[in-house]
Amino acid sequence: MVATTSVNVSPNTVLALMERLRETGASIDPAEAVDAAIRLWLATSGHAPDAAPRGYQWKTLFLPEGTWLRMAYRGDHEYAIVEGDRIMYKGRAISPNQFASGYADSVRNAWQDVSLRMPGKKHWKLAGVRRRELARAAAVTPTPAAASAPAIAPTPLVASAPCVAPPLPRNTGPGQGWTEPERRKFRFRLEDVAFN
Repeated sequence: MVATTSVNVSPNTVLALMERLRETGASIDPAEAVDAAIRLWLATSGHAPDAAPRGYQWKTLFLPEGTWLRMAYRGDHEYAIVEGDRIMYKGRAISPNQFASGYADSVRNAWQDVSLRMPGKKHWKLAGVRRRELARAAAVTPTPAAASAPAIAPTPLVASAPCVAPPLPRNTGPGQGWTEPERRKFRFRLEDVAFN
């Protein structure tokens, strides 16, 4: 025999549940439906509320589980997905740089070449653009510690740094023995200096 416990449910919720059961023609008791709904919620909630979200930490950018990565190269696309704490591509765990460079068979900058589609979003965004947006938002939004900290009055400057004269303009005239007419960046040719 299974022991039961009562749980307070608002009358509107119970009436809505009974109406839905009647509409669907389900021959299940409302108490069993509530029990099944709670078990389903527990199974799909995934983890405890205190647990950290799963995903891949890419330097300052966090990619939550379910994020898609896309690499476009020569009119073709390859895709990888964040599963758990790893980026999976063709059944193996890789880094974003390995994904970008491996697909293109050359050294690539993953920030500029990999597009991301976050879970629940429809549009792709370059990783570098997403990183800059998050950095800009973090710079604008004050942290809770900074918001509660008392304002500090600026202190007057007591001593200043010594004044440094700007550098003299560089001498671009031809050096000794250098008679070629074109303008040079440096006073001497490397060959003249290196082989003396």
